[in-house]
Amino acid sequence: MSRNRLSYEGVAVAVPITVPYVRYSTHTAHWFIGQAVQALVEASGVPKEQIDGLCLSSFSLAPDTAVGVTQHLGMSPRWLDHVPTGGASGVMCLRRAARAVQAGDADIVACVGADTNHVDSFRQTLGSFSNFARDASYPYGSGGPNSIFAFITANYMRTYGAKREDFGRICVDQRTNALGNPNAMFKKGLTLDEYMAARPISDPIHLFDCVMPCAGADAFLVMSEERARDLGLPHAVIRGAIERHNAYAEDPVMVQGGWRKDRDDLYAQAGVQPAALDFVQTYDDYPVIVMMQFEDLGFCEKGEGSAFVQSHTMTFDGSFPNNTSGGQLSAGQAGAAGGFLGMVEAIRQLTDQAGPRAVPDAQLGLVAGFGMVTYDRCLCTGAVILGRSA
Repeated sequence: MSRNRLSYEGVAVAVPITVPYVRYSTHTAHWFIGQAVQALVEASGVPKEQIDGLCLSSFSLAPDTAVGVTQHLGMSPRWLDHVPTGGASGVMCLRRAARAVQAGDADIVACVGADTNHVDSFRQTLGSFSNFARDASYPYGSGGPNSIFAFITANYMRTYGAKREDFGRICVDQRTNALGNPNAMFKKGLTLDEYMAARPISDPIHLFDCVMPCAGADAFLVMSEERARDLGLPHAVIRGAIERHNAYAEDPVMVQGGWRKDRDDLYAQAGVQPAALDFVQTYDDYPVIVMMQFEDLGFCEKGEGSAFVQSHTMTFDGSFPNNTSGGQLSAGQAGAAGGFLGMVEAIRQLTDQAGPRAVPDAQLGLVAGFGMVTYDRCLCTGAVILGRSA
């Protein structure tokens, strides 16, 4: 018999950090993690010795693990975790860190997502990502995420009648948001005509449907609200959080994600309905997944994603602000840090640190995660609702 879920009351999320993204780097993942931890220390005023919890996500840290990082950085945490769930890791690191703080297993936890990217690292990551997916798909000429998501996108288009223009609206509005983000890789606006005319990559996916791999890191601190107030740190609070693995395994091809199974629980924890949210930060490795999140998180019904994006403006000042930093499609995908991008952006929005892309009077936001892709679906989903601190 399961017991009632404990709330996340009393936990603060603070100090959003981005180590600026670069297209290629000769630095290791260790270096980017170190830069992130240093920035957390400097921005918070908390000595490194007082950070007694560490939660990491990285694809390029191997063969090292989180414990090796503690030696490299001279840390001695009493709580440690390494969360290898890629784009879902920001939400999942937050959940684990919050529970550690509530249990007294750690007072201040640094959550860091970081990866490097050099000329050959992306190919190496793909080659070792999943033996299961590789052995099942490579013999048929399919390799890497572009062909996988072309398969998923084409199936979604056939099933629900979505058009390339509908996905383009998501990409164009996110590029507008990115123009207010100094850390975004893309600095030039994007029109729908330019999106439609872009060169094909793997039909029906074209150039602007794809993220740009890069190097970088994102990070934040988790602690009690009382500690955050004592330190004078602007912070957000956790209103609810969910995660799910291997959802809807019976679907021949992915058309829905685990958010759908647990969204009622998420909104019940927060005591709100989807319409109460001021912004969302969806995981956007490809725009079809953004559209699925709009449906599966309850903003519209399944199959109505196209109509939803046609009737909303998704810029930071629009009717449905989505990925206000530009998301990975315009800010870049720094490996596992892509799972932290939405989290640090949500914290910035709720602590008045978003600058020119601030959502007016934002009080409540949702961050969704999505990670660990096999040949026809993704295995890890999660979401958290964050609120402005009283």
